[in-house]
Amino acid sequence: MAIITLTTDFGEKDHFAGAIKGAVYSELTDVRIVDISHSVSPFNIPEAAYIIQNAFSSFPKGTIHIIGIDSELHPENKHIALKLDGHYFICANNGIMSMICSEIAPEKIVEINIHDKITTSFPVLDVFVKVACHIARGGTLEVIGKVIDHIKPIKNIHPYVNDEQTQIIGSVIYVDNYGNVITNIKRKFFENTQKGRDFEVFVRSNKFKKIFNNYSDIVNFNIPPEKRNDEGKGMAVFNSSGFLEIAVYKSNSATFGSASSLMGLNLMDTVTVNFSKT
Repeated sequence: MAIITLTTDFGEKDHFAGAIKGAVYSELTDVRIVDISHSVSPFNIPEAAYIIQNAFSSFPKGTIHIIGIDSELHPENKHIALKLDGHYFICANNGIMSMICSEIAPEKIVEINIHDKITTSFPVLDVFVKVACHIARGGTLEVIGKVIDHIKPIKNIHPYVNDEQTQIIGSVIYVDNYGNVITNIKRKFFENTQKGRDFEVFVRSNKFKKIFNNYSDIVNFNIPPEKRNDEGKGMAVFNSSGFLEIAVYKSNSATFGSASSLMGLNLMDTVTVNFSKT
């Protein structure tokens, strides 16, 4: 049974997500549809890229991933389908795949060219569903598009290092459900730049000299629970996906707040890591 996943910014209120599922089932009854997320911030490509990068590999090979973010067709926003690491992705060529493709080279990329056969003002419903069902039936990518050799990059999706190799300049690419702030700095990139040196992470007026591996690492369990005061403390941590995250321990926006609210952090805000010169 084929698996088709959906990642969109359509939300849950409107009919869009339901209509897509109905269109898939109208073409294929023997298929499983999985919602990854319909709560991506509208048109937020870095946020969607982070979500799909960290979700797709949990699915079995052969899974087909429809990504409905900024998918209106126009001369600067073509549609693509690609095979990567045994998975298929259908989306707009707007940079959304550049985060994944920077780490795993696509096996094949095609620019979808079946639009002259389909009348649509809702390409995710009409075009992407057709392509997904074609693949699910065992169809090849070449039938629905022309082969291309590169995809559109997205700005600020990757951090960079200054010429002196003393500073990483990154940015916020995602704010999770707890208000934790995820940067585009991955552990491997950090460690390759650090080379064992001391460091300081700067986020607005906040500074961190240690990066934890788990949220609870900030807790001193030798202190009796009634004497601890850890909840609400800011911290830097490498999260389960290997990204540098700025968090508040056991954050709760209804009480003491979150990293995003307390530190005033928003998407694309700058995060820097300074390393000692020796």
